[in-house]
Amino acid sequence: MIPLEPHRDERASMAPSAARKLFRQGLSVPTAGYAAGYAQANLIIVPRELAFEVLLFAQRNPKSCPILGVLEAGQTSNELLPDGDIRTDLPKYTVYQNGQKIAEPTDLSEYWRDDLVTFIVGCSFTFEAALIENGIGVAHIDQGVNVPMYKTNIRSASAGSISGPMVVSMRPIPASQVADAVCITSRYPAVHGAPVHVGNPEEIGITDLGKPDFGDALTIPDGTIPIFWACGVTPQAAVMESRPVLAIGHAPGHMLITDARDSMYQVP
Repeated sequence: MIPLEPHRDERASMAPSAARKLFRQGLSVPTAGYAAGYAQANLIIVPRELAFEVLLFAQRNPKSCPILGVLEAGQTSNELLPDGDIRTDLPKYTVYQNGQKIAEPTDLSEYWRDDLVTFIVGCSFTFEAALIENGIGVAHIDQGVNVPMYKTNIRSASAGSISGPMVVSMRPIPASQVADAVCITSRYPAVHGAPVHVGNPEEIGITDLGKPDFGDALTIPDGTIPIFWACGVTPQAAVMESRPVLAIGHAPGHMLITDARDSMYQVP
């Protein structure tokens, strides 16, 4: 039986292992607001023969693809999820064949191979607790929806056969708090850091905020300015463009909740 989603306060106070257990049992929901104080992460999983190119792509695009950890071929856990299993402990995954999304399973058992290498990539959900603690609201949490994400006209640096656009996440911030939001998030470079763009979305190739490429549209409150952070869905956009035979990611907004504290990735 699939468990019910906990109340918002219960979600925030959960331990990472408890949240992962819920997802392992079949709960499939966006993870924003879960396990406050613990880092969340994106995934990109590829066959061993493609792993070096993905690692090089991440190294050349550290703003959008900050690597927090790498699981060797066939490995299913490490210190970021010591009691967990990368194949079952996210609420939803995406599976691509030749660049086409073919499935969004809640369990990777059907697709798992012993030659698959997992890259754990920093996620901007990690700094949202710091925004909230400093009195800056996070609209997608307040509205109970997935964060909106958009492909941009900013090209990622390519690596071998891997190329594609930068993806960004958007959070509307009150005009009076934009400088604070930039300052707070800049202290988390391992989870995307400061925004890559503030204001007019058309300047980075986004023509309609109401039509995100990933996630959900938001109601943008009056008096706010759209702020855009580099996003760990960028490798999936590269997969869609570059068309490798097989790649697996998290479903956007459905993250790995790790045992690492947010504070581990904060700089003075």
